[in-house]
Amino acid sequence: MGLRGTGFLLQCYLMLAGAMYFDLGEQEEKCIIEEIPEDSLVTSYFLLEPWHRESSSKPSRYFGVRAKVKDPNFEIVVDKRFGKFGKFTFTAHASGNHFLCFQTNSTKFSVYAGEKLKLHLDVQMGEHTIDPQIDRTKSNLEVLENSLRHMIDQMGYILKHQDYQREKEEVFRQVSEDTNRKVMWWAVVQTSILLSVGFWQMKRLKDFFIEKKLV
Repeated sequence: MGLRGTGFLLQCYLMLAGAMYFDLGEQEEKCIIEEIPEDSLVTSYFLLEPWHRESSSKPSRYFGVRAKVKDPNFEIVVDKRFGKFGKFTFTAHASGNHFLCFQTNSTKFSVYAGEKLKLHLDVQMGEHTIDPQIDRTKSNLEVLENSLRHMIDQMGYILKHQDYQREKEEVFRQVSEDTNRKVMWWAVVQTSILLSVGFWQMKRLKDFFIEKKLV
């Protein structure tokens, strides 16, 4: 592995230190759901490794991952194959649930067939992510500038998410009002039918009594 690949692998380890992880089997696909507002940039880092690294004797260079992202309309946004670690970005063109799916693959099928694997995943929102390998020799002003850009982007993402939640709340309120209106009209219809049947029965009974000269 070259110096660039080593650096990127180290970056993945640092980025994924506090990230989520889940297990994957051979050729198994698992998906997570992220609720993402429209026009949000999403950056995902992942790392695939044996579930028990200390006991695994199989070479990890054969590990691979296929990453696939589907938007709320189930249209494919990302569909790429990677090695055991990687990074991909995409922009959400519609607000709603996005499906991030990962499937194991290999360049040599029999190498780790049946072995349980662990996928570390970190999903970040916003245009500027914090780089764990930022050059420590840079001035404090540049470091502060990078942190401020990250904070501004995160604030923008939070505002978009709030707008999206307000839109969902408005849709839910409209659906609730429509449902309540339909329920009210259904109650009116039921009451009208019951009253009509009651008056009809009373009239029939009255006509019967008159006919039999009971009244």
